[in-house]
Amino acid sequence: MNDPLGDMLTRIRNAQMRGKSTVRSPASKLRAWVLDVLADEGYIRGYEKSVDENGHAQIEISLKYYEGTPVIRDLRRVSKPGRRVYMGVADLPSVRQGLGVSIVSTPQGVMSDQAARSANVGGEVLCTVF
Repeated sequence: MNDPLGDMLTRIRNAQMRGKSTVRSPASKLRAWVLDVLADEGYIRGYEKSVDENGHAQIEISLKYYEGTPVIRDLRRVSKPGRRVYMGVADLPSVRQGLGVSIVSTPQGVMSDQAARSANVGGEVLCTVF
């Protein structure tokens, strides 16, 4: 797999299109950090780490719905393995005029664009959520 984070985002999108309540993904630190931001911003209910029958670490993500429609309307990968996107704090994008969130990997950790602005740090823009 070339893009583990992109794979997780696609699994979330696909599960929400099918109306699933949970989705499983292989575990990694970066995926967990991104899920922490999604949970803090209220886009998912949460996640749990577990081990499957083969001994591989898994993350089970609890998706969130409001009146039958998914809370996450748009989930896009910005920085890809073939084209990394780095931005300074002044250039961080606002998603849908501030209604959405950009998830940024900074030297101080993975955080939302608003937290990066308040910490005055830039970094790699991983994905956008609305």
